[in-house]
Amino acid sequence: MNLTSSSPSKWRERGGGLLFALLFNGLLLLALLTLAPEPIVRLPDFRNPVTFEMAPGPKAEKAKAKAEKSEKKKKQEKSAQRKAQPVVKPNPPVVTPTEQQPSPLPFLVMDRQQMASADIGKMAKKGAADGASGQGDSAAVAGPGEGPGGVQLFEAEWYRRPTAAELGGYLPANAPGNGWGLVACKTVDHYHVENCQALGESPLGSGFAKAVRLAAWQFLVLPPRVNGKVMVGSWVRIRIDYTRSVAGSPDMGQ
Repeated sequence: MNLTSSSPSKWRERGGGLLFALLFNGLLLLALLTLAPEPIVRLPDFRNPVTFEMAPGPKAEKAKAKAEKSEKKKKQEKSAQRKAQPVVKPNPPVVTPTEQQPSPLPFLVMDRQQMASADIGKMAKKGAADGASGQGDSAAVAGPGEGPGGVQLFEAEWYRRPTAAELGGYLPANAPGNGWGLVACKTVDHYHVENCQALGESPLGSGFAKAVRLAAWQFLVLPPRVNGKVMVGSWVRIRIDYTRSVAGSPDMGQ
């Protein structure tokens, strides 16, 4: 076997294969570098940014208008409820009416002698004496009960007759010259009467019955007597006759 002749041939084959491999790898690397994309370099944008607003569409505008209308309606309803709430006012203080003093009768003129005869003190003493001397029963009004609720009425007996000044202040300004007023009153203690009610008058519509009723709080009347017993609480009939005169006072009767 000849080793000398075969060694260079093998080395040439191996050198050729190695060279071919190196060349192939170099070509492959070059191809990769050639086909790779170039890097993209982004430069900063120095332009001002553009901003814009989008106008609401028709549906959005309708929804907004509807919401505003609903809110306004709610405010109006709340305001109406506040106004509709009742305001509780405090009760006004109770004022006790003062007793109105009767005004003097314009057409009654009395001289000194008549004033002396109308002295209340003297008339009270005279009335007391007349009452103390009264005997027997009081005269009852004829017929069935003519008083309020059908009660029996007795003819009034004066403990003290009222004066012209006491009567005149309650006459109406347009009262006729002559007439009378009739009332029914309940007797109470100390010769007074109460709960007086009009029974009649003449002329009708003259206001005489009302004048007697209003002046009755001043009347002093003896209570009726039945079988000698004083009947306080019984009802009496009181009639006052009026006569106009230049100097004088209204005549009074039963």
